[in-house]
Amino acid sequence: MNLKVSTKSDVRKVAGAILSVLEEGKDVTLDVIGAGALNQAIKSVIVARSFSIVSGIDLLILPAFTNLEGEDSTNITGLTLKIVKMGD
Repeated sequence: MNLKVSTKSDVRKVAGAILSVLEEGKDVTLDVIGAGALNQAIKSVIVARSFSIVSGIDLLILPAFTNLEGEDSTNITGLTLKIVKMGD
């Protein structure tokens, strides 16, 4: 599942969404454009990890550059952060 993260994204809500999707056994990919959005995405993963690690599940981030569609339907180079569960 792809989640779009912006500078205004609530870190706790994104973290909850990450954990919910991972619990369903699906892949999670965070799409970000810009430094502010990347900051919120990384903080969200840190919060999600703080909850998952007590259950013995660690999270790994796999970053990659990608072309994302901007607001005016133009392609913008952004980042995708694939979140992977490690351990069970």
